[in-house]
Amino acid sequence: MWHPSPVLFHVTHSKPAALFGEDRLATLPATAFPPAASDTGGARLLGTVGVPTGTLSLREPDEESGRLPLVQDVVDTEDFEDAPQDAGAWPVIGWLLNAHLALDPGSGKVYAFDADEETARELHADVSSLIQVTLQFQRLLEEFTFGGEDDEEADFERLEHEVERVRQETSGIDPLPFQDDETLWSVIADEIAAGQRFTHH
Repeated sequence: MWHPSPVLFHVTHSKPAALFGEDRLATLPATAFPPAASDTGGARLLGTVGVPTGTLSLREPDEESGRLPLVQDVVDTEDFEDAPQDAGAWPVIGWLLNAHLALDPGSGKVYAFDADEETARELHADVSSLIQVTLQFQRLLEEFTFGGEDDEEADFERLEHEVERVRQETSGIDPLPFQDDETLWSVIADEIAAGQRFTHH
């Protein structure tokens, strides 16, 4: 019998929907997951809460089968020395920077498979953490306002402070996303802090 583990972050649909609008939220139906994963908390969160589009892209299920690809469909898992043994059968839920994100139905963790580096790393302890970080950064990208040329230095100080806050708040609960400078989210955090990911400056 599968027991839901407590979610790390309390994420709801209404908050991101209010922030971004329904049309900017991507979700994955339970039917897109392999049977072993469809009843997990992670699959449920991706189906009910979803993530704002932008930094993170959710995978589109296959048009014919309606299913998500599995890790073994997108990378050769034997090339990944650090991939857990059953990783090939995990559903690929998204794409971040240059890595496939996969959900481990057993532990509920989200892994990042980087085909170039041939590394498989734990990126989140659970899907609520993935949603939380994506949400915080997209919100920052939407809501942060630059004051103009005179205040540029102050703007970037403020921006860095906001990015650091997301880092600290997340790491206090889930240390994985910002475990070191090399994680995908650390790279994205640096890019945001440098003002790189804003659509309008």
